[in-house]
Amino acid sequence: MKNTLISAGILLMLIFGMVSCQDNNQPNYQYMPNMYESVGYETYEQVTWLPEGTEALTPVPNTISRGMVPYGFENTPEGKELSRTAASPLDSLQRESNLAKGKELYDINCAICHGAKGAGQGTLVKREKILGVPSYADAARNITVGSTYYVIYYGLNSMGSYANQLNHEERWQVAEYVMKLKEDLTQ
Repeated sequence: MKNTLISAGILLMLIFGMVSCQDNNQPNYQYMPNMYESVGYETYEQVTWLPEGTEALTPVPNTISRGMVPYGFENTPEGKELSRTAASPLDSLQRESNLAKGKELYDINCAICHGAKGAGQGTLVKREKILGVPSYADAARNITVGSTYYVIYYGLNSMGSYANQLNHEERWQVAEYVMKLKEDLTQ
């Protein structure tokens, strides 16, 4: 009986000792620590173990990202004025499908501020989250399809650029749809 009591006491002390060393916030033993705690490298950091000596290579000068179409006008006031003369490169035979796609994209990206009809009364304007969104029908806004594309590409005032949200064709579709909204508002 005495040996059983001593054995049980020793066993309880061993169990208590093992449990007291356990930490639930951090594993006690890591088989391969590099898998848990990876070494972070900066993108263009100089390293000695790669053939070129850097983590990533810089792009070749004058390269264009895949899927990007360069825009011929600079982001300057002069570029904005020159963009007014730009015509849409979209096929005029597919005007209805381009306007339908432009409406769909406009409703997703633009109507929240500009309103569904282009009158400058979108949901954010009605809730007074943003102010000063003019109507497309304002006489002072001499917008063309080219200048609309320019603003979508670069942004203007408090409107940011949508060049990363919309591809080249989609930007032109939205620009054509904005011109349709302008025609509807001025009639």
